[in-house]
Amino acid sequence: MRFLHIADLHLGKQMNDVSLLPDQEYILQQIVSIADRERVDAVLIAGDVYQRSSPQADAMELFDCFVSQLVSQGRKVFIISGNHDSAQRISYFSSLIKASGVYVTEAFEGKLQRVTLQDPSGDIVIWMLPFLRPSSVKRWLPEEKIVTYQDAVEAVLRQTAVDTKKRNILLCHQFITGSETSDSEERAVGGLDNIDASVFDDFDYVALGHIHKPQKVLRDTLRYAGSPLKYSFSEAVHKKSVTIVDMDAKDDVVVRTAPLYPLHDVRLLEGTMRELMSQPYSEDYLWITIHDELPAPDARVTMSTNYPNMMKFSVVNSKTKMDMDVLATQSMENKTITDLFSDFYRLQNNDQDLTDAHRKVIDKVLKEMEENA
Repeated sequence: MRFLHIADLHLGKQMNDVSLLPDQEYILQQIVSIADRERVDAVLIAGDVYQRSSPQADAMELFDCFVSQLVSQGRKVFIISGNHDSAQRISYFSSLIKASGVYVTEAFEGKLQRVTLQDPSGDIVIWMLPFLRPSSVKRWLPEEKIVTYQDAVEAVLRQTAVDTKKRNILLCHQFITGSETSDSEERAVGGLDNIDASVFDDFDYVALGHIHKPQKVLRDTLRYAGSPLKYSFSEAVHKKSVTIVDMDAKDDVVVRTAPLYPLHDVRLLEGTMRELMSQPYSEDYLWITIHDELPAPDARVTMSTNYPNMMKFSVVNSKTKMDMDVLATQSMENKTITDLFSDFYRLQNNDQDLTDAHRKVIDKVLKEMEENA
């Protein structure tokens, strides 16, 4: 049986106040084409379908169109909620749409949902683990000692009767220790959300979401599909893709990727004004840094004639060292809560930064809020 694994669509996301919906529509059509070309049996969507827990109507319409196209091709679709999603909204109509071959995690009530598929080699059990916080697991498993995210996931898996003689696939949206992150992901304070990879040893393939860089974690079959688009300049060097999983007999799993090609790339450009203006016209989303000692007053305007989708503009030379001129207000969604509080503190205290004592207090409060979210 062949699966296509994707995650972190973040439909409705903006980057530096620019809506990425046209880019997302373009890349989803590409994914539909790959699913058709590869003749996949099912698509695994490992969380963060939307950017916000209350998604806008056009983002929901786009996702509806995407899933409908996959179903019309005769493919099953499995969807879990991520930390950006509302589990209740994602699961709306979940019971009804099962008849169409679309399986969505319902509101968590202490146990994993599962769906069993069959092929000539026997059963394949699809387990669906939505994004979990310790507080949400404590509610349903009060007898368990749960402090960290690992405690929460381990507690749930202890309640799960996984038959390791069968082939088992887990959809999961969590942070696995050792994975490589970027600026556009939300993390819990103090590493509270770290989960050790050994927790998932009973599963033949773990379809992960949450981290935006495609990567394996320790083994080929424990894998983040990554986001289909670059959602911050820290992702400029990423090679985006979808993951294709061929599962035959037990322990016979082959994992490969198919590249994705965006409508607009996200790139970093550096050089002198002359060098950059001599390059071909580009509508990519760019952060441009010039190194001229005496840049013209209208350098930013001049540069935008060749790069109309320039999002950030910086001047770096012997005088400025690092003088950044941001075209659009830097999006707050790419800053941590501590960073935002630090910005506010500097504004109120003559540009003085937080002390270590301040940061410890903030981290303590944020941990308590995270645990009781």
